[in-house]
Amino acid sequence: MRNVSKENITSAFLDYMGDDTDDRLKFILERLAHHLHDFVRETGLTHEEWRKGLELLYNAGEISTPQRNEFILFSDVLGLSSLVDMVNSPDNGTPSSVLGPFHILGAPDVPVGVDLIGNNEGQAVVVGGRVLTPQGDPIKGAELEIWQTADNGLYSNQDTAQPEYNLRAHMRTDADGRYLFSTVRPAPYTVPDDGPVGELLHATGRHPWRPSHLHFIVQADGYRSLVTEVFPSDDPYLDEDAVFGVRNQLVMEYQERTDVNGLPDDLEIKDKLKAPFYVVDFDFVLTKDTGSNQRLTS
Repeated sequence: MRNVSKENITSAFLDYMGDDTDDRLKFILERLAHHLHDFVRETGLTHEEWRKGLELLYNAGEISTPQRNEFILFSDVLGLSSLVDMVNSPDNGTPSSVLGPFHILGAPDVPVGVDLIGNNEGQAVVVGGRVLTPQGDPIKGAELEIWQTADNGLYSNQDTAQPEYNLRAHMRTDADGRYLFSTVRPAPYTVPDDGPVGELLHATGRHPWRPSHLHFIVQADGYRSLVTEVFPSDDPYLDEDAVFGVRNQLVMEYQERTDVNGLPDDLEIKDKLKAPFYVVDFDFVLTKDTGSNQRLTS
């Protein structure tokens, strides 16, 4: 089209697509073009504002590494990651929550009951529960990818003082669908705000804090993969998470204990736990795969 105008440029873009374009791709690009072009027309976007947006994207690419993906972080703080999670979360399963930029593959395989505390400082926590179907039946052999920050609020791939894969594990549930491990209570922390995402947060008067949480990827053959986080009920940032990850169904209770009696016998650290410690009981519910499930760990 040689006579492109602000009124017909959206149609011109769509007309350029070939007949063999995948239907789903065509639909997504069509809606994206409509929203982007309408945004420019509605706001009267200036060249300076447009260049600033491109600069933020360029800087996000410059600062991104295999350990830190600034584009994921942008998606998180804009609420996009959480919205995609909510749109795709089934009503009868555990809700999804953001993956975050610090997940890495290759965590060591560990047995049910493993101790992840090792030499980590912090309050000891025993975390356990079951992986279930919506009907309450246990899922044997479900895989859990587990990761969290240390007591200093840093993940192992942020902190060179931590051992590789510190506080990370890959576990399979037992015949009763159980998972179980001991760890330290993670601390609230700030998302990285020394890059373009931080520039956006500071410009809008937002803080970068996240409530403390445990990350999980839970998956089993024939079921939808679940990426989620679990948050303590007493965290001061529970109602103002910088990346909008909190859901009511993902709030857990830290129960203080002083006696190891009643703890499972297969808990590796059972006889070494020092009082007081905390116990968390949290079940995950997986729903049947509808055909679009994708394995998220290897």
